[in-house]
Amino acid sequence: MTSTDPPITTRFAPSPTGLLHLGHAYSAMDAYEAAGENGRFLLRLEDIDLGRCRPEFADAIFEDLTWLGLEWEQPVRRQSEHFDNYRSALLNLTEMDLLYPCFCTRADIQREIDAAGRAPHGPDGPLYPGTCRQIAASESSARMKSEPFALRLRMAEAVKGAGPMKWHDAVRGNIDATPNIFGDVVLARKDVPTSYHLACTWDDALQRVTLVTRGEDLLPSTHVHRLLQALLNLPTPNYRHHKLITAPDGKKFSKRDQSVTIKSLRAGGWSAEQILAKISE
Repeated sequence: MTSTDPPITTRFAPSPTGLLHLGHAYSAMDAYEAAGENGRFLLRLEDIDLGRCRPEFADAIFEDLTWLGLEWEQPVRRQSEHFDNYRSALLNLTEMDLLYPCFCTRADIQREIDAAGRAPHGPDGPLYPGTCRQIAASESSARMKSEPFALRLRMAEAVKGAGPMKWHDAVRGNIDATPNIFGDVVLARKDVPTSYHLACTWDDALQRVTLVTRGEDLLPSTHVHRLLQALLNLPTPNYRHHKLITAPDGKKFSKRDQSVTIKSLRAGGWSAEQILAKISE
């Protein structure tokens, strides 16, 4: 960054569903260092999964990051406290006639896929076959009162309305957005009025994040986020999808692997300097 560039705002946005591991430490430090001395580094808790997120894991995140020497701007945004924000975004998309309720269970979807012989695949697996897309509005409204449902994006119509889109990745350069690889992606559910895609995109804009640094495993999601930015008239930040810190067998670290959590390494006598050196190898 040159002296004439505006200060960078980055964020680290973990979900408090488990303890931080070495991969998280790398991602947090990557964002922290990108912000630099004159930028803003934000910590956000993506805790919309109310069934799996735990206060003790949130507390552990604060403790681990502080121990590693990171400081962040207050207050910490907790997504579970801002569901009304995401409802507002959903309302905008509803008014564009870009959402429809889906009543299919995972078993229903799998049966449809099996009956079709095969289904196109996207980053998250087989694409939704569109079973509920053509249900009449009157029937959908009646069923929504008594049945669980998800709100899916009419992807083809959304992409057509948005037009050509690009986004910039610091590692890979300019990338054409192709969100259709996800099919009719879920943006909310009856019991949780948002999804990772919607909440993440909305919050990055709200918090004026200018550089999103995250693992390369999340690069496909950026195609959906770029589409939502276009539909909701939100700014598009720059991105840097960094390499993943992996185990010796090449697999991603998991929150279930207690041997590589920051907490367990601390208990085993590791210093913050040793951990930072390890993730810099």
